Amino acid sequence: MDIEPDEISDSYDTGLVVLAYAATVAPCLDSLDNLPRAKAVAILRRVAGELPGTGMSRVSQQSRNGTSVSFRDVGDVFTANDRSALRALCGISPSAAAAPVGSFPTSGLVAAIWPESS
Repeated sequence: MDIEPDEISDSYDTGLVVLAYAATVAPCLDSLDNLPRAKAVAILRRVAGELPGTGMSRVSQQSRNGTSVSFRDVGDVFTANDRSALRALCGISPSAAAAPVGSFPTSGLVAAIWPESS
C-alpha cells in the first residue's frame, strides 16, 4: 500500500519531497504493510517536521562579496539512524547498503605485478 504525501506532512509538496528522498534510501517503502508501514510513516513524519520551510531558515551558508548562498538539502534532515531504520524495514542490512554494486573487471597485468593483499 503506497504511503501518501498527506500522511507525512500537512504540506502535500513537503510530503512528496520527503517520500522522493526516502525512496532513494529504502526503495521498498510502498510495499510495506501494517506495523512496518506505520513505523515508516512515523519516521517520515518526524523527518518532515524537522525539514526547514522555505526562506532564510533553509540557508546553510552565505557569503557577501562573492555572493554565494547554499541551502540545506532534504537529505540533510535524515539522520543516519533514520536511514538505517528505513533500510531495516525493507530488510536491507547496513553492510549491504554500503557494498559496491556492479560488475568489476577481472585482474589484469597490474594485479600480476602488484597482487592485492587481503
